[in-house]
Amino acid sequence: MSDLADKLAALKSTAVSQLNECGVSNIDHDKLDGYVNSLKSMVDNKDATLVSGTDESELETVRRNFVEKKLGITDKDKAMGAINAVAGKMSSIRMKSRPAFYYLVQQELS
Repeated sequence: MSDLADKLAALKSTAVSQLNECGVSNIDHDKLDGYVNSLKSMVDNKDATLVSGTDESELETVRRNFVEKKLGITDKDKAMGAINAVAGKMSSIRMKSRPAFYYLVQQELS
């Protein structure tokens, strides 16, 4: 496996572990793989692969760049409600995996 493939596999492994910790046992691996692969150009930037659940500007970035641009949801209150719910669910996890966070936000909005 290449270095990039190893890093993406580690990122997915962390995401799966965090999703399990948050009570998700039936993971859609195709969807999760999409979130992991969307970070392949940033996998060497540790901050880019993590989400700060307490940083308002970070959560706004998740709303704008993921919920609005990727999921097409423009209702800001609905989006922030889902993002804050996920931040609460993951509050016991210090280093929140971005793919796991995105997965849970998408699940919250479904």
